[in-house]
Order: sequence, then structure tokens, then C-alpha cells
Amino acid sequence: MIVIEQVGPLATVQDLGRPGWFDSGVGPAGAADRGALRLANRLVGNPQGTAGIEVLLGGLTLRAETSLLVAVTGAPAPATVDGTPVGHASVLHLEPGRRLRLGFARSGLRSYIGVRGGVDVAPVLGSRSHDTLSGIGPPPLREGESLPIGPQPRDWPNIDQAPQPGPPGTLEIRALPGPRDDWFTDPDALFTGHWTVSADTDRVGARLDRAGGPPLHRTFSGELATEGMALGSVQVPPSGQPVIFLADHPITGGYPVIAVVADADIDRMAQARPGQRIRFRHAAGPG
Repeated sequence: MIVIEQVGPLATVQDLGRPGWFDSGVGPAGAADRGALRLANRLVGNPQGTAGIEVLLGGLTLRAETSLLVAVTGAPAPATVDGTPVGHASVLHLEPGRRLRLGFARSGLRSYIGVRGGVDVAPVLGSRSHDTLSGIGPPPLREGESLPIGPQPRDWPNIDQAPQPGPPGTLEIRALPGPRDDWFTDPDALFTGHWTVSADTDRVGARLDRAGGPPLHRTFSGELATEGMALGSVQVPPSGQPVIFLADHPITGGYPVIAVVADADIDRMAQARPGQRIRFRHAAGPG
């Protein structure tokens, strides 16, 4: 059992999502940085899709009620166990009564806590993920809440720590032409110059501001009929500020999609915080 003693801006339970429900109007949700959750689970010996905790920016404190094996990955929030600093992306043993605290991350946006056995809250439509757009799944974590832990997996962790790269200066994101790139006078304008992540970013999507380069101009003044939206779609509203859809994106939309981010770069985009410089590159093929 884990007791949540303090919550920062937002902390939610996430696994790898609930695919297969688009026909019912339900998106997959799941961890915004899927690779970080998979790594946390590998470090503690869980199957990669086991539910963990996604922490926005940091500020979370939890107390172990039983002996726990945990790992913190994703955004490198400074972590301590009973006040003693511990390594990022390393295997941590918490005895009953000990506290793991995450400070606020100096780079990146989302940290992940993997717990051996996984967070064993009740699944909804086959997933333990909270969807911030629809409200489906377990609610965001609250102070004083207790989280059950699932059965111990058979496999045991075989590494102590996983080396992680430092934050990039400018984040290069690969993208493929979108289905409506012909709605723009110069679709390549997206790939020219730089963009910055605006303050208007969350699990649904990241809005971009132009930081240097030509604006995006439409060739059509009308609007589209509602179309399906994929993870990583770069949708352009009339303001000309592109929005990159992330984990909790709507499954339909009415603005043209100029490009789609390569799947391999979605996790990196999910860690881009407001002010981060973005440069789009043409992808050679599907993610």
C-alpha cells in the first residue's frame, strides 16, 4: 500500500492506455511519455504496461505502508528518501514508513513512478489510466489517499540504474505531411525556423508559438467537416498556432492537420515544457 501525503500540480495513475474504444467515442489516454513509464516498469521488474504514477513537474510525497521497490523516470525531478538524495532512473527500496519525495523538475515536464507489482486501482474499459479530457478512469491523486499495490511479478530487476541523456537545447521533432497540408499556401513553413511551446499545454495537446520563420497561411477560408484525429496530429486553428495532440487528445476535430509527428518522437514532445524551442524535421517514413 502507498499513502499519498502531498500532491504537486497534478498526479495521475497511468498505464499504456485503453486502445480499441474509438467507435464508442473514447480515446486511449495512457502515459504521455510512454517510454518513461516502460523504463520505470523495467527497472522494478514489471511488465511494461503496468500502471504507475505520472507526476506533472514534481511536488509529490508518498509513504510506503509495506516494503516497496520503486523507480523514478521521465523528467529528472530531484528525489529523496527520508531526506536523503537518491538517483534518477534507479531502483529504490522503501521500507514501511519511509517517504519518497519528488522536488520540482529542472527540465522536462512529467516524471513517472514505477512500483513493483503496479498500482492496482480498478480498471475502466480495460485500463487504469486517467483521461483528463473525458474524466474516464481513476481520478487524479489526492492528499491522504491510499493506493493498493498488485501482486509481485515473477521476474526480478537485473539492473540498478539506467543512464539518461540530458535535456536538449532545441528539440527536433520529426513529422510526416498531414492529410490536409494542401490547405496551406506553404506547408513547408511548419518546417522552417523555430517554434516554442506556449503556456497553453497539457495532456490533451501542446500549443506552439512562432519563434522565428514564416507564419502558416491557409489557402481556404472555410472549415472542415469533423474528421478523426490521431495521436501526434498537428492541427492548425484559424489563429495559425499549431497544436500537437498528445495522450488525451480528442478523437475528432474540425481544423486541418498539416502534419503528424512521428510516433518515435511523441514521448519527447510530451516532455517539452512551456518555453521549450521546437524545430520540425521531415520524417523519412512512419514513426
